[in-house]
Amino acid sequence: MALGENPKISSCVWRLIEANPLAFGAKRYNVTLLTFWKKAMPTQASKELETFENPHPERDYHIHMEIPEFTCLCPKTGQPDFATLILDYIPDEKCVELKSLKLYMWSYRNEGAFHEAVTNHILNDLAAATQPRFMRLTAKFYVRGGIFTNVVAEHRKSGWQPAPRVDLAAFEGNSNTRG
Repeated sequence: MALGENPKISSCVWRLIEANPLAFGAKRYNVTLLTFWKKAMPTQASKELETFENPHPERDYHIHMEIPEFTCLCPKTGQPDFATLILDYIPDEKCVELKSLKLYMWSYRNEGAFHEAVTNHILNDLAAATQPRFMRLTAKFYVRGGIFTNVVAEHRKSGWQPAPRVDLAAFEGNSNTRG
């Protein structure tokens, strides 16, 4: 397998490339390493969701993610629809891996989908991959034709009941934005 075909190039190999880019196909040293890295490590959209073992399956805990750059196409006009997706879940045995989630979300950029359909489809795929105790996906679509659309879809594992609520500070919108 050629170097550029291997998506899991090791950091050791990367250090060799960085030390001597000419030996690995860079035409001249002033070629930016980022450009060369992209050539060696292509990233493409994917419908494959990867998971990893939950490090604490004995405990209910809340994972909160905000995905502010979701894009799909309007199935009627072909125009882009933009949304912020908010994923909240309580994992069971598996958690979703973030890079695969990013590439999965990216895969919708050229697909036409109604807001309600795409929200439920994403939730179904995430729930199938992770089999969580509870999962909620909130899709906040930006204005289109003077109308904002919010879609909330939930999945609950059969028989799972949440522990009694402890009222602590909730996550605020853009809670990971500092400033």
